[in-house]
Amino acid sequence: MSAPGPDPEARTMRAVVCRRRGDPDVLTLETVARPQPGPGQIRIAVHAAGVNFADILLIAGKYQERPAFPFSPGMEAAGTVEALGPGVAGPPPGTRVLALSETGAFAEAALAPAEIVAPIPDEMDFVTAAALLVTYGTAHGALVWRADLKPGELLLVHGAAGGVGLAAVEVGKALGATVIATARGVGRLAVAHDHGADFLIDTETEDVRSRVKDIAGPRGGADVVFDPVGGDMFDVSLRAAAWGARLVVIGFASGRIPQIPANILLVKNISAIGFYWGSYRRHAPAMLRAQCEALFAWHAAGKIRPHVSHALPLERASEALMLLKERRSTGKVVLTVDR
Repeated sequence: MSAPGPDPEARTMRAVVCRRRGDPDVLTLETVARPQPGPGQIRIAVHAAGVNFADILLIAGKYQERPAFPFSPGMEAAGTVEALGPGVAGPPPGTRVLALSETGAFAEAALAPAEIVAPIPDEMDFVTAAALLVTYGTAHGALVWRADLKPGELLLVHGAAGGVGLAAVEVGKALGATVIATARGVGRLAVAHDHGADFLIDTETEDVRSRVKDIAGPRGGADVVFDPVGGDMFDVSLRAAAWGARLVVIGFASGRIPQIPANILLVKNISAIGFYWGSYRRHAPAMLRAQCEALFAWHAAGKIRPHVSHALPLERASEALMLLKERRSTGKVVLTVDR
């Protein structure tokens, strides 16, 4: 089903712009030139854009990639195709799509490589679509491509009320694992429980290592650890992991990048696995396109339910990012564009 977008001949648009490194409050909403799609690109009229922790790091200059100033943050957008660049056959203008780009989604229009643009199912709204790809793509890729999570295994998910952690809870359940969720406070743990977590650990009041070992019983610990937190939680995970476990490093939301004691990896036969989902945009975009189709199918089957705690208009982008930075959101935060 197609939906009308804005005038594709419009020369300007509103965009959230970053002109210097800093916290999210350095962002400004400006009127800028509407980008023209180059070879292999599609221009999307953005209706909703997903907000990610990576955007905060990008603005602060702490991300793996550092775009030149000025730039607009935002790497996932849901909207309608507005224009096709040279050599692009489709999807045709007006098609409802989900798109992935390195930057630019916090705007009324954004460019994306054609190979990472997928039509949205008719039953999926734009806000849900914008909440899907980065978080669930990260969780799915980490647990399927890298950790090879098997049915019946014990999966430990840290930061389980955040966007990527909550997605990992649902992906783990969809793959047949038993899921232990950690988060700070009973309110955040309730969100993880509502999305399928079998066991809950409050990191504010409970000893994570002891609780995991009690839950694991004879197996001795978790078979797979999904860790977007790093810091002290990573240190705990090494000691709460079973023999032969796989520990997937997703990120360092705690702010401290842990140093891995190789003797523990050796003694327990643990595999420490790095996973940077965004790198697949350049190295294996076809995998991302196929993954997107798989996630659409899981959503249609009710296996995953993206949770959006806040949907804010484009002009409140700084506030949306601060919700994420200060951990005052659960699941996903999404920006919306009035049409």
